[in-house]
Amino acid sequence: MKLGRALRHLFATHWSTHRRFTAKVLSDIEATISQVESQHAGEIRFVVENSLHPAELWRELTPRQRALQVFAHLGVWDTLHNNGVLIYVLLADRAVEILADRGLAVQVAPGEWEQICREMERHYRAGDFSAGSVAGVQQVGRLLERHFPGSRGAGINELPNQPVLL
Repeated sequence: MKLGRALRHLFATHWSTHRRFTAKVLSDIEATISQVESQHAGEIRFVVENSLHPAELWRELTPRQRALQVFAHLGVWDTLHNNGVLIYVLLADRAVEILADRGLAVQVAPGEWEQICREMERHYRAGDFSAGSVAGVQQVGRLLERHFPGSRGAGINELPNQPVLL
């Protein structure tokens, strides 16, 4: 286990997460998810996690591995067309991961997801958590619109639009 990473996680506070992801930022994210989901048949979940448990750090769990756990736990894979997307932010590691269900993952090159992650991280490093989050959701929405065009019809919303703070 790397000492620097362990210290970042041990000293990360929920207060600092709420300072970055204020009620206004969370509201902006939710509104953006609702808006972009009205333009395609996909589903987006947005999760922010403050830090990992010491046991997970000891096992050297990566942000990607944790995102996979959250993806399964929240049932992002459980959509009719297998087109759910998780945007996962691990603040202590300053990392963003995007995971897409199998219906979309085979259609989008990994580099496209990486580009969105790096742009969000640039905004976050500059302290602009609202702009980074909204830009990420909008870009994921454009990919979903390209591969799952049209509306979801009848107002069906398979996954909640509210961001989750872990």
